[in-house]
Amino acid sequence: MASQDRGLELLNSAPDDEALRAELAACCTAGSWVSALAAGRPFADRDELFAASDAAIAELTEAGLAEALAAHPRIGERTTAEWSRQEQSGMGSASAELRADLAAANAAYEQRFSQVYLVCATGKTAEELLDSCRSRLGNDPTTERAVVLAELAKISRLRLGKLLDPEGETVR
Repeated sequence: MASQDRGLELLNSAPDDEALRAELAACCTAGSWVSALAAGRPFADRDELFAASDAAIAELTEAGLAEALAAHPRIGERTTAEWSRQEQSGMGSASAELRADLAAANAAYEQRFSQVYLVCATGKTAEELLDSCRSRLGNDPTTERAVVLAELAKISRLRLGKLLDPEGETVR
């Protein structure tokens, strides 16, 4: 049995307890998302799990979205969270000037939208992350909320994949 299949089997059969909820919260900290995924089990396959995750993210209230965003470090900031460090690995070779530019863009984003700039950073360079932030500053709040939800869905899918297959390329 593939480790991902075994991971899904373990997720499906785990009791709905603090341990399960902590594992899910490592993927997305919004309580309503965690509850939706815990209650939605068993999932037939990864696609069904990912669809349930996407649906729960799409239904986040403002409070739920704020709860999810609170767990994400600013792009470019050093973090001890293993998954966040892996996801932001493109920042590793960024110059001091580029880091300063990104810090300024983060600040402008937070002033404009009153929340952290969230982007699925996996596979992106520091320059791409900066360009994305600057580009999104032109969004209206409704458009930006939709973008943030889409980025959160991507991050949650990646992290669910890591949860199901901790022996894969990346581990927590």
